[in-house]
Amino acid sequence: MSDVDPIIGNWYRNQETGNDFEVVALDEDAQTIEIQYFDGEVEELDLDAWYELAIESIEEPEDWSGPFDQMESDDLGYEEEGEEGSRDEEELSDEDDLLADRDED
Repeated sequence: MSDVDPIIGNWYRNQETGNDFEVVALDEDAQTIEIQYFDGEVEELDLDAWYELAIESIEEPEDWSGPFDQMESDDLGYEEEGEEGSRDEEELSDEDDLLADRDED
C-alpha cells in the first residue's frame, strides 16, 4: 500500500491512524524496522508490514521531543542539596543500612 521506504531519522505519518513516528532502527538481516511514536512508545514492524501500511513521509515535528520537553527537574522528585527534607549523609534508611552491612561481608 505504501511505496515510502523507511529511512533512519526520518519522520512518517500513518494515514489511517494519524500517528506520527520516527524510524529509529533497521535490521536488514531480520527484515525489521523499529519506530518510535511521537509519545515515546517504541514498536517493531517487519518490512512486509511496513509496506502494507498507508504511510506518508512528513517533516520532523517542530516539537519532536514530545512529552519529554515539558519536564522540569522538580518533576523528577529530586531535591536540591540543602533543601528542607533532604537527607544528610548521617541519615541512613534501613535499606542503606542493609547495603552497608552487605558490603562489609
